[in-house]
Amino acid sequence: MKIIIVGTAFPYRGGLAAYNERLAREYVKQGHEVEILTFKLQYPAFLFPGNTQYSQELTPKDLKITRAINSVSPLNWRKVGLQIKAKAPDKVIFCYWMAFMAPCFGTIARYARSPKTKMIGLIHNMIPHEPTILDKLFPKYFVSAMDGFVAMADSVAADINSFDKSNKPKAVSPHPIYDHYGESLTKKEAAMKLGLYEQKPYILFFGFIRYYKGLDLLIEAFADERLRAFPVRLIVAGEFYENPQPYLEQIIDLKLEGLVELRTGFIPDSEVRNYFSVADLIAQPYRSATQSGVSQIAYHFEKPMLVTNVGGLASTVPDQKVGYVVEVEPKNIADALVDFYTNNRAEIMIENIKIEKQKFTWSRMTDAIDSLFK
Repeated sequence: MKIIIVGTAFPYRGGLAAYNERLAREYVKQGHEVEILTFKLQYPAFLFPGNTQYSQELTPKDLKITRAINSVSPLNWRKVGLQIKAKAPDKVIFCYWMAFMAPCFGTIARYARSPKTKMIGLIHNMIPHEPTILDKLFPKYFVSAMDGFVAMADSVAADINSFDKSNKPKAVSPHPIYDHYGESLTKKEAAMKLGLYEQKPYILFFGFIRYYKGLDLLIEAFADERLRAFPVRLIVAGEFYENPQPYLEQIIDLKLEGLVELRTGFIPDSEVRNYFSVADLIAQPYRSATQSGVSQIAYHFEKPMLVTNVGGLASTVPDQKVGYVVEVEPKNIADALVDFYTNNRAEIMIENIKIEKQKFTWSRMTDAIDSLFK
């Protein structure tokens, strides 16, 4: 087949770009002709909360990535749609994550339409964790331009249904494993690269920091005196997408200055394995969620996880098997962390992860996409 993936990719950074590139590689491996159409302009600078939208990694040489889309130019949307139509692909996969992109993607799909080409929405979030008025106004325009949808959690499929009144084909397939970060290092190697003590136990909070990610809940849980017996350290690795001051003050107020290691800049792909290799457990104390790319990095590096019982996280992390599913409360988080170290749960959880991770292959995702129209 000829497949076009529309969404963020190199030179843009982050988990969504990594997802689209890995999906493209899976289709290439299966023998298909694949092109990613990404942005010339993704966000106006004032809408992006981080320091830069751009990756510092090397250009992928094994993928065809074309920068074509201007997210704020309707004339560009028409042009790109007609260019896609002229290429006559079998499938156009729109990797959708926020309402801001709905007018752009919806218009491109309308101009790209032909009897041969199917328009598929691959939906990361239909409604974001921090909704705005745009999430009521724009998504229906995008949804009505698609022929079918793939979601990565049942909750996301339900959100799609709230905008889709024509009952278009839908499939749910879990977020595949992020397996492009290289092999694990020994804890000694990883600690050396990060300037940490290999003898210390570490809990890792990874990814950009916003209120819904619940870092403040984890910090409060980490102040539990029972954890001082091990003595475990908390690594916070990721860029602040909001004011860091409340978190810094919380660490001081709880007297955790020597126990929390702040690496609060963007973590490039080449350094991700250092953080996961040094950690004993990956903590995701989210207040809201759909699915999580962080869980799929943890699966790749075979690390136990702690998640909260929100969105699709519990279905990805079987409780007491590969990690913990807890309520969104600091006490519940602390109890799980204490249990993990007191009862030496790591070994059995790692063995279970090796089995459970087989569910999250990229071929399963491509099968789900392909199944919509069989």
